[in-house]
Order: sequence, then structure tokens, then C-alpha cells
Amino acid sequence: MKKHVFVVGLDDFNLNLLQGIRRAEDYVFHGLVPYKLVVNPASYCIDEMVEVGLRDIEESGVTPDAIIGHWDFPTTALLALFREKFDLPGPTLESILISDHKYWSRLRHAKVIPESIPDFQSLDPFDPAAEEAVELTFPFWMKPVIGFSSQMVYYVSDSSEFHDALAALRDGIARFGHPFEQLMRRADLPPDIPAEIDAHHCVLEKPIDGWQCTQEGYVQNGEVVIYGTVDSIREGEFRSSFARYEFPSQLPEPIKAKLDRLSEQAITALGLDDTPFNIEYFWDEAADRIWLLEINTRLSKSHSPLFADVTGASHHEVAVDVALGRRPDFPRWEGPYNVSIKFMLRRLEDGVVIRVPTQAEIEQLERDFPGTRIQIEVEKGDRLSELPGNEVYSYEVAVIFMGGQDRLELERRYRELVECLPLEFRAIPSRDAGEAE
Repeated sequence: MKKHVFVVGLDDFNLNLLQGIRRAEDYVFHGLVPYKLVVNPASYCIDEMVEVGLRDIEESGVTPDAIIGHWDFPTTALLALFREKFDLPGPTLESILISDHKYWSRLRHAKVIPESIPDFQSLDPFDPAAEEAVELTFPFWMKPVIGFSSQMVYYVSDSSEFHDALAALRDGIARFGHPFEQLMRRADLPPDIPAEIDAHHCVLEKPIDGWQCTQEGYVQNGEVVIYGTVDSIREGEFRSSFARYEFPSQLPEPIKAKLDRLSEQAITALGLDDTPFNIEYFWDEAADRIWLLEINTRLSKSHSPLFADVTGASHHEVAVDVALGRRPDFPRWEGPYNVSIKFMLRRLEDGVVIRVPTQAEIEQLERDFPGTRIQIEVEKGDRLSELPGNEVYSYEVAVIFMGGQDRLELERRYRELVECLPLEFRAIPSRDAGEAE
């Protein structure tokens, strides 16, 4: 009897990865809530998403055996709602909301791993006396308590930059604040969580730095398991933009062991259970100190092709196993490559896309560069500054996954591929930029 696995925001790229996991022939994968409704829509309406999802399930004519997802907020919370409806394994809505809320999660972690948490505070951006309420000294990061992909995240080094960031956050924070409040009304938060610090607040954090990495793992029946570590390489001003992810990590084994212990404490403190997760860290080599950046209550879809290249299957396999109540057997190190890298091709300046590669051109490049998958993130006619989901300091225009035998080889092949990639832009003259403001 085949198992019916429903996937929130299912797209062709991730369906292909799911079809490559072990026992995939035993599953039927169903889309649950359309991609465009959960990934960077004009607005997030939780009630509509729940209604559409329940209708999707009803119209499928089958009962879900598992419900999974790999996108950021609000997918993580939708999973909790759908799983509760069908009595399926998964974390509670309350534990998801606490984990997703950057201030609430900091409060929990400051209790159990204070040495790994930077100085932080909450801030109401709509407070007329917001600047007087700042307790941290410059510089610090300023970000909404709910968000992802570095959206509305600002590095603030003086009073002028603070007011610029404050204005931008006041203008944009409701994008995530309103849907989070809809979810809060469905939850019964524990007494240690200050509900008054709602999703229209910011969190301020002192900068942390070092060797950045992400641990991928899962928690099942209270047991925390780490199955892989990925290195994250940043570039650009303030090292704010991801340039590439590399798997497997080159971290020393003793540091990985320390991260394993921290991850167990961090996940347990949030009350999470029966879910994959990933945790982002910095290791300050000079001080030999580990900093926790944030926790995501899902696997990283960005890492999925890396695991497929090196271990032989995407870690979507873990998500399916945990959602079915089955203990994962992962990884197995059966992939064709020693190393896999996700390169993020970025543009620092605004511009209009005037040329994108055709599907035939992409397929030819993938044949010319074996072990490569190319995703173009823009379309002809797009103005980069108007696209949803951008971070503050750069624009991601393409993603290139490459598997190979060593990192130097992959970096060389990536540079060669970019030279061949028919992706072109028209710069925006300063007068046009002024007219657009």
C-alpha cells in the first residue's frame, strides 16, 4: 500500500529531489497549497491558506499519511495546523511560533546556553521614543522578529543608520507581523513567553562573526540527531550576503562535537519534537567560542542537492521518515561526488533584466558542466529592486549547484560557467532611480 505524502508549496525542483529518495516508489506525493500562495506572495493570509490546504486534501480523495514542507514562515506553522487536524506526528504550533520568533527563541536559549547567545533586546519600531529605548551600543543588527532570507535586516552603526532602518521596518514589518498575529490567535502560549512582544517588534543583536556553518538534524520522540554540517560562506559589505554553501563541512571534529551538544540543548529548550531542523552557528576561532545565530524548524531546501550529490539522496528523505513516524537511516554516503557547493550569483547594483538563458541553453550548460544544476531567479523585464524576497544589500539572480571531487575544482568550474551564462542586465541611471523613489 503506497503512502500519501502531502507537500506544502510543492514545486518541480523539490519534487525531483523527493523522487530520488529511498523508497520513493512507495510514496505518492501531493501538492498542498500552491507554491505561489506560500512563497513570497503579495500578502500572507493564513485563513485562506488553511482553507485551500484542507480543500486540496479533500479533493485528493485520500487521507494524508504524512505532511511535510521545506519553506520558511508561514509554511512551518501551516504544517503544525494540518498535522494536528489529521493527528499526524509533528511539533506543536506553540513550539513552532516560539522557534520562529527571533526574540522569544533568544529568551529560551539565553536560559540554557547563555555563553553562545549575543547581547540582544526587543524594540517597538513604532515607539516615538524608540531611539531612547535602545540599550545596546553601536554597531548592532536590527531585524524584524519574524522574517527570513535576510529580508529587512539592517546593520546599524550610528544614529543616522538607525533612523533609516527604523523607517524601513515601520513600512515593511506588517508583511510578516499580520500573519503571525493570525497564528497567535490559534495558539496557547506558555507563561514564560511575553506575548506583548508581538510580531510587529524588532530584535536588536550585537554582531557575531567567525566560521559560519549550519547543522542539519531532526528530533524524534525527544531524541536530537545531527546528520550533517554545511559551511556557509558570506561576502559583501558587513559579510551580509551568502555567496555559497559547501558540503561536507571542513570544521574540526572537536568543534562539530561541541555543536552537537549545543544543538541538543537548543532544540530541547524550544519544546520541539518530531521535526527536521537546521541550526546556524558561528565559530570564533580566535576566542574558541561558538555563537548560535538562529534555528529553522525545517530542513534547508538549499542544502538538499548538496546531500543528493554527496550522500546519494536529498535529506527530504529525513523529513518524510520523521513525518511517517519512522526512524531515518541517513546519510549513507553513496553519492557520486566528494564535495558539493551551492553558488549564489548576486548583483550588488539595481538593474533591469534584459536577457535570460533559454531552457535549451541551460540544459546545454548543464551538459557542458557535468554535475551542475542551474536555477535562474529572475525573468526578462524584472527590475531587481522591485522583486519580492530580496535582502537589503544585494540581489540574488541565479543559483548554481555543482558536485565534484574537490572545492578548488568546483570554484574554477563555477567561474567558467558564469562567463558562459547568458544573463544580462541594464543598469539603472541615477535619474531613473530618483524617479522611482
